[in-house]
Amino acid sequence: MITWELTGTPSKNDESVISDGVFDHGRSLASGGNAQALACFVRQDGTVVAGGLGRTEYGRLFITSVWVVDQLRGQGIGSEVITRMEREAITRGCHDALIETLIEANVRLYERLGYKSVARIPTYVGDFTRSIMVKPLMNDGAGG
Repeated sequence: MITWELTGTPSKNDESVISDGVFDHGRSLASGGNAQALACFVRQDGTVVAGGLGRTEYGRLFITSVWVVDQLRGQGIGSEVITRMEREAITRGCHDALIETLIEANVRLYERLGYKSVARIPTYVGDFTRSIMVKPLMNDGAGG
């Protein structure tokens, strides 16, 4: 028997079933991706105070999250997190990196790091513009 439920308070488990199902289905349609997680953590006295999350796949670094605790922002830590992730991606054979943001100040930071906007969606969420940015990681035409 099939039942239906609409809710504004789904359980984390139910959410995971759907998100994992979408992800797994997409993976089943693609081949040759060889997805590998990539994380960079910055710790102070054993506590994570900054870092980045992403993956390498299809010759591209996908940076999904970069975060720095408020009191350490503006000191170049986020830039260094991205740089270290890019270096590791190069060792994995990646030819470029992709990052997205809703925050305009981040767009300027990523531009300083060599990223170029490939898509912008104004008022994506409220007043926020979604920016999708890409940076070449290898200039010699090599890559995997």
